[in-house]
Amino acid sequence: MGKGPGLYTDIGKKTRDLLYKDYQSDQKFSVTTYSSTGVAITSSGTKKGEGFVAEVNTQLKKNNITTDVKVDTNSNLFTTITVDEPAPGVKTIFSFKAPDQRSGKAELQYLHDYAGISTSIGLTANPIVNFSGVLGTNVVSLGTDVSFDTKTGNFTKCNAGLSFSKADLIASMTLNNKGETLNASYYHTLSPLTNSAVGAELSHRFSTNENTITLGAQHSLDALTTVKARANDIGKVNALIQHEWRPKSLITVSGEFDTKALEKSAKFGLALALKP
Repeated sequence: MGKGPGLYTDIGKKTRDLLYKDYQSDQKFSVTTYSSTGVAITSSGTKKGEGFVAEVNTQLKKNNITTDVKVDTNSNLFTTITVDEPAPGVKTIFSFKAPDQRSGKAELQYLHDYAGISTSIGLTANPIVNFSGVLGTNVVSLGTDVSFDTKTGNFTKCNAGLSFSKADLIASMTLNNKGETLNASYYHTLSPLTNSAVGAELSHRFSTNENTITLGAQHSLDALTTVKARANDIGKVNALIQHEWRPKSLITVSGEFDTKALEKSAKFGLALALKP
């Protein structure tokens, strides 16, 4: 565990990664190369049904400044400039998307032993302002995440979260969608040596009084191979196996089966990431 409570996005992140990260039903392929000047170029393509989406991402790091430029097949240009620690504990991020003139955003993050703050503002005449803050320690923390639209004068987002962490378990609770949804999650490490862990998430929607429960687990078969599985109360069962067949290069095969629709075929996904 780190020294401080982290940012608001860190609340429940361990459980979300266990239950949802790397699961997919598409085919994705990516290759990363490095130039002699240190520029990293990642080319990737994703096949979704009958469609195909490709993008090229270029990353340049110089001193404490990282510049990411991404172009996709829809002629969108995404640019992100990150300045790491212009002052102790501070990170600034500038991002924009062309040709969308309203997409520009400036973000400031600050990490402290007892607080984590992130604030952003859109670079437009009537921007959306976002603020998230967490107070506490690496054991107990309490935070909030709000967004305000200066054009309409309304709060577009108002969330709150609580997290409790120990050496082998993390429990968290968040209230989202302006109090409409309550999420409670739990992550428990069974064996650090085999990267074995279990997790659970309960989501309750107050307007419909509906509950959704998702359970998951992961285990490393060896130093290079990890298996994961999850299931929810609506009958969806997912599983994946991920193998690092060479350093930093991963192949992931995942599948999904609906136990309440046996007439439907199972869905399969494949992801291949190559790095030198």
